[in-house]
Amino acid sequence: MDGMILGRTGLQTSRMGLGGGGASRLGAGTGRTLAESEAVVRRALDLGVTLFDSAESYGTEAIIGRALGNVPRDSVVISTKKSAWEEAHLDPAAVTAAIEASLTRLETDHVDVYFLHAVPAALYPRVVDEVLPVLLRLRTEGKLRWIGLTEAFGSDRGHEMLSLAVRDAWWDVFMVGFSILNQSARDRVLAEAMKKNIGILDMFAVRSAFSRPAKLAETLADLVGRGLVDPGLTPESLLALVRSGGALDLPDAAYRFCRDEPGIHTVLVGTGDIAHLEANAASFRRPPLDSAVTARLRSLFARVDDISGG
Repeated sequence: MDGMILGRTGLQTSRMGLGGGGASRLGAGTGRTLAESEAVVRRALDLGVTLFDSAESYGTEAIIGRALGNVPRDSVVISTKKSAWEEAHLDPAAVTAAIEASLTRLETDHVDVYFLHAVPAALYPRVVDEVLPVLLRLRTEGKLRWIGLTEAFGSDRGHEMLSLAVRDAWWDVFMVGFSILNQSARDRVLAEAMKKNIGILDMFAVRSAFSRPAKLAETLADLVGRGLVDPGLTPESLLALVRSGGALDLPDAAYRFCRDEPGIHTVLVGTGDIAHLEANAASFRRPPLDSAVTARLRSLFARVDDISGG
């Protein structure tokens, strides 16, 4: 699988990364056994995935730690996250305790990227004043290598927090919500991030709107009703468009569209099923979508900035 350098971190990452969250949580959320979940991680390795992401809130750090236990540490990039969507999460002592616990569950002495997770815009000043100094100290101690932020894209669909953070010099990596359906991060986050060589992990490339036909129909009907997309846009016409550009289906198109967006280094996928994982990996090996179709997808959803597709 092709790789990229994750911005100024210098880390070599695969274009597809395996996320430990979402509904599946590597299978832990869908009734899979621990052995089955670990097998998903190991199969991702076989497929060329080198970036593995988790969070203290996902309950999957131990799965990733066990599955990667015999893998040379410098051959993979491990990221995890400290919950940061409430004021209580931002206590400096709690941050220190959280990374120690994450390292234990991940069975490693350091994480490559440590994120503050789902930071609301209202708490961003406190993050900078009170939590950032803790992260800088932990980096000096060798417990993390690079510092990042993830947005709460389910509620912050217009990237208010990251639009603030991208102006600052502190952050090495962002986790951004970006998809065919909501491309607003292109101008609000990615353009400035590229200038500063900030690494970008993309989340929400494929969520329920592209995996559940009824959800897509509901989403497009809402956008049509609000005059944000062409009145004739339907699931059927959108599928016909991406197929004309060489895609097998909408998820295949969505992954390839996001993979080839300038400024995005790695696109996260989440699954607890090996066959599904293999299908996703196949999308990342396919060539870019037809350029005219990519341009049309950009135009179709250019005015949308308030949905997540989740």
